[in-house]
Amino acid sequence: MEAENGLEAVSALQKHRTEIDLVLLDIVMPEMDGFEVLSVMNRNHWIEDIPVIMISSETAPAHIERAYNLGVTDFITRPFNALIVHRRVVNTTLLYAKQKKLVSMVTDQIYEKERQNTLMIDILSHTVEFRNGESGYHVLHIRTLTEFFLQQLLLKTDRYSISPADIPLICNASALHDIGKIAIPDAVLNKPGRFTDEEFAIMKTHTTVGSDMMDNIPVHKNDPLISVTRSICRWHHERWDGRGYPDGLKGDEIPIGAQVVALADVYDALTSARVYKPPYSHEKAIEMILGGECGTFNPLLMEILQESAPLLPERLQGGEQGSTSLLEMRSAAQEMHHYEELSASERTLQLLEHERMKFSFFAAMSQEIQFEYTCDPSMVVLNAWGANYLGLKETVMDPMENPRIREQISEANRSSLIRIINSATPAQPMVSYEFQLTLDGQPRWCRIIARTTWSGDEPPQYTGVIGKAVDIHDSQMKLAALERAASHDTLTGLLNHASAKKRIVNRLEDERDGQFALVIFDLDHFKTANDTYGHSFGDEVLKFLAAKIRESIRGADIAARVGGDEFLMFLAYRGNLEPIISRIYHSISGSCYEQFPISLSMGVARTEMVGTEYDALFHAADQALYQVKRSGRGRYEFYNETMRNMLSVISSIDSETSEANDADEPKGDNE
Repeated sequence: MEAENGLEAVSALQKHRTEIDLVLLDIVMPEMDGFEVLSVMNRNHWIEDIPVIMISSETAPAHIERAYNLGVTDFITRPFNALIVHRRVVNTTLLYAKQKKLVSMVTDQIYEKERQNTLMIDILSHTVEFRNGESGYHVLHIRTLTEFFLQQLLLKTDRYSISPADIPLICNASALHDIGKIAIPDAVLNKPGRFTDEEFAIMKTHTTVGSDMMDNIPVHKNDPLISVTRSICRWHHERWDGRGYPDGLKGDEIPIGAQVVALADVYDALTSARVYKPPYSHEKAIEMILGGECGTFNPLLMEILQESAPLLPERLQGGEQGSTSLLEMRSAAQEMHHYEELSASERTLQLLEHERMKFSFFAAMSQEIQFEYTCDPSMVVLNAWGANYLGLKETVMDPMENPRIREQISEANRSSLIRIINSATPAQPMVSYEFQLTLDGQPRWCRIIARTTWSGDEPPQYTGVIGKAVDIHDSQMKLAALERAASHDTLTGLLNHASAKKRIVNRLEDERDGQFALVIFDLDHFKTANDTYGHSFGDEVLKFLAAKIRESIRGADIAARVGGDEFLMFLAYRGNLEPIISRIYHSISGSCYEQFPISLSMGVARTEMVGTEYDALFHAADQALYQVKRSGRGRYEFYNETMRNMLSVISSIDSETSEANDADEPKGDNE
């Protein structure tokens, strides 16, 4: 594999580091020199697995010393003999192969010892669970939850004197938390109903029996596992408020390992079937624990439970499958030992090449921009299809400073994307973001789905992002069209009444101290336009009126078609409303669509007069409009208290007249 400069070399290492056995590196190179490449390899720990032979004409002792300090295995000066280079490459490759084989052998031995130890603990703890008639997964669940809660605790605080190295120890000890139940009589242990006081007293002794068993172990009494197991056995039923048993410990008097195991035990007991109850749902279990129905727990652990509750079912399912996966991987490794070293290596390379081919094919078919970003160095590596789509190279240094990317992604979107990525955590590493991308001057909607990556340090350090970007422009446009169709009048393009009402109500709630006016108006003599020129002409008149309305209002104002030839406007104002209404009225009324003059009747209601309830505003504006129509049309009126009293009298007279007419007039066949 060849690279023309240091940047391409880093990109190749990032993409293919599992396949590279050795690097031949120069010092003087464009973009990034050899020392910078070595610095990147050190920061990413690649130098630990990939030997580097430096070949350079820079033979100053300072250069050679610096190269060795940065981890090169060998240094060859120019001009060189090809045979010597070949021999040194072979020797270095064989040396690293033997070293890897030795590391693998030691790892295998440690793994096997750890596996056997864990297996013995599982056998012993499952014996207890078998007597208790509990799920065979209970011990595994406790271990999985304990590990998860401890990891979250370390991320959240340094208050407790535990380290990442203590987590496996506490997890192993957690499997023996109920070992004392081995001394509880079956009649009590498996009773399906509620315990009597005497039976509960017997059941509680499993905590002290467990700790006594650890105290009476004849050997290894000072082993950390024994000490931690004893504390968990004895105190995993203690509670934060001191109401637990057997010793009534309170707060952080309870060892943190016992506190975490207690929380894990309660959650799994609630969500699992027992002889005395069916399982509760995950949601109900979380609600019961947070509600204090299972005793009080460390407030910090309650925060962790609440924050990570959505992750627990998936975590437990992964834990159940984890043992099988480890055994499957171990079997695969043992099967590989049947091959010679060279053939195994070739087989691995063939498999990797086949997987990369499939990956590239599916990436191209799905038309996704797939990328990997690293913080150090600040660099993004794109798949071939994505690079071609964006018009970029496959490797881009300092992507947020790249001119083409800055042209494609606005500053606001770049800032939002960075903020969303920075909000991710090791516990919740997934992020997504939708934004408009500008390609060849045209806006395109795009969705990024990504996973942040973190180092194995404590605390973990953010190292980069892997993810994909999908062009969702067409689907976004269709969705926007559907949303617009649901909220807008199809003829005029203005909002429909329901959508306008919703926006007005929200505005009134958000700005209760503001001054607002609701305006209702309709076209005078619109029926004449329909009857004289036809309904198509009438539709064009309504479109013309809608255009005049848009020209007359401001961007923050709301305009809608209520129905037929009736429209509304919602305006914000300060001080005197009269000039604003006069301007709008005269900019619309008095114009003419072809041979049809536009004349309006308009009613106006103000929040300072009526209040901020939408229905009251609409009714008041409608009363003002009614007053205009009764007095001859072609003008506007503001709603006032006098109008309310007068309209009440008119309404009463109209009602009496209508009743009299109904009584006097004979009824026709169709009435």
